[in-house]
Amino acid sequence: MKKRLLLGDECIAQAAIDAGLSGVYSYPGTPSTEITEYIQKSSEAKEKNIHNRWCTNEKTAMETALGMSYAGKRSLTCMKHVGLNVAADCFMNVSISGIHGGMVIVAADDPSMHSSQNEQDSRVYGNFAMLPVFEPSNQQEAYNMTYEAFDLSEKLGYPILLRITTRLAHSRSGISVRPSKQQNKLSFPADGQQRFILLPALARKQYKKLLEAQSNMLNESENSTYNQYIDAPDKRLGLIAAGIAFNYLSENFPDGFPFPVLKIGQYPLPVKQIQRLAETCDEIMVFEEGYPVIEWQLKGLLEKGLKIRGRLDGSLPRDGELNPDIVGKALGKEIKTYFSKPEIVANRPPALCNGCGHRDLYDALNEAINGYGEHKVFGDIGCYTLGALPPFGAIDTCIDMGAAITMAKGAADAGVHPSIAIIGDSTFTHSGMTGLLDCVISNSNLTIIILDNETTGMTGGQNSAGTGRIESICEGIGVAKEHIRIVVPLKRNHDEIVNIIRKEIEYQGVSVVIPRRECIQTIRKK
Repeated sequence: MKKRLLLGDECIAQAAIDAGLSGVYSYPGTPSTEITEYIQKSSEAKEKNIHNRWCTNEKTAMETALGMSYAGKRSLTCMKHVGLNVAADCFMNVSISGIHGGMVIVAADDPSMHSSQNEQDSRVYGNFAMLPVFEPSNQQEAYNMTYEAFDLSEKLGYPILLRITTRLAHSRSGISVRPSKQQNKLSFPADGQQRFILLPALARKQYKKLLEAQSNMLNESENSTYNQYIDAPDKRLGLIAAGIAFNYLSENFPDGFPFPVLKIGQYPLPVKQIQRLAETCDEIMVFEEGYPVIEWQLKGLLEKGLKIRGRLDGSLPRDGELNPDIVGKALGKEIKTYFSKPEIVANRPPALCNGCGHRDLYDALNEAINGYGEHKVFGDIGCYTLGALPPFGAIDTCIDMGAAITMAKGAADAGVHPSIAIIGDSTFTHSGMTGLLDCVISNSNLTIIILDNETTGMTGGQNSAGTGRIESICEGIGVAKEHIRIVVPLKRNHDEIVNIIRKEIEYQGVSVVIPRRECIQTIRKK
């Protein structure tokens, strides 16, 4: 077998290529971005003509992947955990329709919120949709699971959700790769009209099929090599470790486990193995990254009054990532601290890059709104969100993709003036355009600033769907052409920008200001 040194994300990408992938559809979002980027840069993918362009958002990505699956080809769609919220409409319904060609959905979770708004656990979505879930414990498993997931998807007739976390996605390991498969030939489902038209009468039949398929999914899980029972002599405690938490547990016992361990890598949970652990051990402790998903289910699966320890009872922290030290302490081990942070070291929060055009815009905005008593600035998801921090303090909110425009509309409707929205060019096309249409329909009194740095800056400079199109989109939605103002955010243009923002604030209606200047990081790359 060939050996390669790859990030966890790159293992997934290479496995998909080797498994006969025909297309990957994604929107960039840490920690999932490198999966698609790897395929975009792969010479193998280029030779095989694997489609690999970025989509406008996660919903369009998943729907496009489903379209490729409908045509019999194998498809991959990748997103971060909050991106799965955007794609949830398709995700929940594809569990009813099923698939044709193998389809794998990667959700990259971010416990500890290194670059995210929340810590949501995508396994909950897997349970919600009643779909199989893979959760690798290391990079080799990430490769193997992805490679095998396409076959399992076609065998069961449903998509497979692959759940990874930041630590696995962004750490590197040597892995063995498998033989490359040919892409599927073009074909269509024989029962497509029955399965893929979710009229209520047909959807009810499909839902019954999904319920009937649960036994097959459970059987696959019960017999999966990724769910492993490891026996040990000391039965006072039984351990369940899922995904990367199994690695943390293993680091605490390099010479072997003293207690029985059930390693979980595939869902639904293997009921028979759990029952074996429960019947053998006095109590159970669960190690899982994210929500106490397994703990919740154990309380329903186990009828005996067995003590279950984990995140719910305080044996482990309820929030944040696990690590070997946290796991060791929960097991009563004495953990030595080898490194400590000197008191002189201060936290260094992230900041906008030197030379970034957003800096000049925020300076102008702060001056333009100075003197307005009840002004509010509604921010959005992107590197420009750092404008909330000193020295700018220019943003009052940041909730989710596209919320800047709709929240600003709600505030304007409530009587706030000026009500200002700040949104990036990529975020605007991702989720802001529909909100702008609401504003135009209501002729809301607000000013929208679309920061156009001609890229998706926060995730590394991927292509933005809005590049070269922002003005025409705004005009097409219905914003008056004379109130679509383009400025160049440079210090020499400070007074001009201040005056334009003030004029648009005073306009009684929807106005758009577009500060356009290429991202300093993409300029450096060139």
